[in-house]
Amino acid sequence: MARELIDLLWRDHPLAPKGGARGPRAKVTTSQAVDVALALADVEGLDAVTVRRLAAELGISGMAVYTHVGSRDDLLVLMVDTVRSNSPRLSYGNMTWRKRVRRVAEEELALYSEHWWLLDITDQRSALGPGTIAKYDHELHAFDDTGLSDIERDSALTFVADFARSSAQTRRPDPRAADMAEVWSSWNQRLAAYLGDNFPLAQRVGGAAGEAKNTPYSPEAAWKFGLDRVLDALEGLVHIE
Repeated sequence: MARELIDLLWRDHPLAPKGGARGPRAKVTTSQAVDVALALADVEGLDAVTVRRLAAELGISGMAVYTHVGSRDDLLVLMVDTVRSNSPRLSYGNMTWRKRVRRVAEEELALYSEHWWLLDITDQRSALGPGTIAKYDHELHAFDDTGLSDIERDSALTFVADFARSSAQTRRPDPRAADMAEVWSSWNQRLAAYLGDNFPLAQRVGGAAGEAKNTPYSPEAAWKFGLDRVLDALEGLVHIE
């Protein structure tokens, strides 16, 4: 029987309870099982991560997988925490608070770009894992010397993380989606003919934006504009002595 999820998350901690000593030694470890699941998710997506597929990849039975991870839901939490544990902790150096927070947002966006399946997981139990807590602690330091209270610091970080997650959703590759820059280039004049004099404001603003970006929507432009506004909003809370 697998250990409880909290013990699996902290399995490498000296205080974590160990598995039973009786019986033959397991062919794989929990960490190895999680690593294989991560590789599957990164290459084939989260749907590929099933107990049956994981068992086949590991060369063990499905029941043996359950002794390591408890359930598929628990496995997903372990995967999230491992990814966060492995994410870089770049030094903030002598950066201003705005540059530090910008780095937090950029690193969060990069993490989603490397592991798109993270966007499909909303299980908040990962917040109890060592990798997630270490990442959280590091990112909280981006708000050092800003005068924010502990509650404000937590809320500010959540604000930034939510913006990064939302932006990642718009960047997620979709093989069914058309290249909007190409569509815009070939259809914009025909669209103008269909619209005629209707919706003049939409035409004027959309035309200006489309000409500037060569597409009706640019995730990169939205990211730059939005992140600047996020930082502007947080500046109202900052009081540096």
